Amino acid sequence: MGFVDALRAIWDTGDAAAPLDSRLPLAARVTMLEALRPTRIVGSDGEQHALRDGIPVDEGDALVVATSGTSGEPKGVVLTHDAVAASARATSERLGIDPARHSWLACLPLAHIGGLSVVTRSIMTGTPLVVVPGFEAEAVEDIGRSGRATHVALVATALQRLDPSVFACVLLGGSKAPAALPPNVVSTYGMTETGSGLVYDGVPLEGVEVAFRAAGSATRAPGAPEHGAEGEILLRAPMLFRCYRGGEDGRVTGPDGTSSWFATGDAGHLGPDGRLVVSGRIADVITTGAEKVWPDLVERVLIAHPGVEEVAVWKRSDPEWGERVVAWVVPSDDAPSLEELRQIVAETIAPWAAPRELVIVDDLPRTAAGKVRRRELG
Repeated sequence: MGFVDALRAIWDTGDAAAPLDSRLPLAARVTMLEALRPTRIVGSDGEQHALRDGIPVDEGDALVVATSGTSGEPKGVVLTHDAVAASARATSERLGIDPARHSWLACLPLAHIGGLSVVTRSIMTGTPLVVVPGFEAEAVEDIGRSGRATHVALVATALQRLDPSVFACVLLGGSKAPAALPPNVVSTYGMTETGSGLVYDGVPLEGVEVAFRAAGSATRAPGAPEHGAEGEILLRAPMLFRCYRGGEDGRVTGPDGTSSWFATGDAGHLGPDGRLVVSGRIADVITTGAEKVWPDLVERVLIAHPGVEEVAVWKRSDPEWGERVVAWVVPSDDAPSLEELRQIVAETIAPWAAPRELVIVDDLPRTAAGKVRRRELG
């Protein structure tokens, strides 16, 4: 519980904590420190060292968390104590957490919001907590089976490696969820700027508002579209970040004319049942000919093929179509053919969404949060 004790000690001094991933190579750690600009660093032994050119935090700031985006330089996301508490309350209320009966397991990297929010949720609500240094499927499953923890947060790759039924509830985040989930698994949508997931199974948590604007628009939208209409997802909630490290506000004008919304960079729409459906990152859309293709949607179809163990869809330049859809596949025992993959996509989505190229690989480049680094696919 050394991390938890260190976090409490930092908060007791009125400072904010910025967890640094110890798995990063030295050069990456230096880059991260330059982005976060802390005033001091606390080693694993508890020894503290003052740093020059650090930026003090504002009163009420609790965390500075590096974004885990798939590209670009890291940015520090500043979350206040109020935001962290709001996230903990809303999550616990939605899940019916009772500290007398339930307990959390933290097994994801604590330098990322998915793992860190398990710890802060436990602290804020007084719910018992088990922390392990990393994800090991057998060890995590044993903890659930023994009853030491009833609730856990996982990413999709981790979920596939254990029996989720040993837990009362599994929060699934970090990347797109499989099409079929066990009844005790809750698919979450959120990011570092939202202080963890704030939409569960397509339904916003208490106090969370969702709106849309025309993708790429810098102006206010006339209003949230009816179900089925695609737009950039805007969020407003008490658990949103205060600013980026250095002062950038990060807010945009929303449908109500107020500049209190966060533009996620994700496209989505409301389904017929009123639930939020996330199509994918706007920057990741593939334009092939005159058609738009969402990689996430194609991946959800391809993963259902029995020959596909893991899949990532991205693009390559094409002299005829501008961009062509490419599928990178980690195969199961029987590798699929390009023709097979093209057929199921054409029949399920549209002919233009079918991959024009298949690349067989041993593994996919991922972030610590389980997201595929599409731009590293060559």
